[in-house]
Amino acid sequence: MNLQYKMKEILQSDDYLSLPAYLCYLMKRLFAAIKIHPGEAFLGRYFSLKNKLKNEKIKWVDPENIHITLRFIGETPEHHIPAIVVALRQAAHVFSAYELSLSDTGIFGSSYKPRVIWFGLHDKGETADLAEKILSELENTGFERDRQNFVPHLTVGRIKHLENKKYFQEVIDKYRESFLQKEEVTEFHLFESILRSQGPEYHIIESFKLI
Repeated sequence: MNLQYKMKEILQSDDYLSLPAYLCYLMKRLFAAIKIHPGEAFLGRYFSLKNKLKNEKIKWVDPENIHITLRFIGETPEHHIPAIVVALRQAAHVFSAYELSLSDTGIFGSSYKPRVIWFGLHDKGETADLAEKILSELENTGFERDRQNFVPHLTVGRIKHLENKKYFQEVIDKYRESFLQKEEVTEFHLFESILRSQGPEYHIIESFKLI
């Protein structure tokens, strides 16, 4: 029985009354991710894209918030966080630090209706293996496994509406294959995401060093 199901069961029973009041309401939007440290070439590409597409309705991710999501956990009761931290710590303790390359630009969605602009990454499979280990450890803790295929990437913009799809595609194609930077991965983090009207705020709850 997973944790989310257990919580739903409690909320629908008389046992709910036995919970401290603050635990009934405190929820956090959580995800595990690798933080990226944008260099000059990375920022140059980012701001060039943003400038060329300034007339389109795109919600750009702040460069300081760009990351590689390993596992989106979602809305979670705050008292589940200690178990999540233990699971993530166990995942970190079997991985060594590694290097990846950030390169390429692409979209999720079709050329007719693109949804996301991303920067790509290349490694020897370490990021996918780390994400899989995190899934396994969280599943052992009681969280449901994410059935979606893991596609490592960095979201840089979310597309709301395009006035000129042909021009948009030309810009993306121009930057499709290009090197951005190297990134040394020595740790990942458990983040809390707080949704604001001006954009999400990310706060690190716990960091996990790779061995």
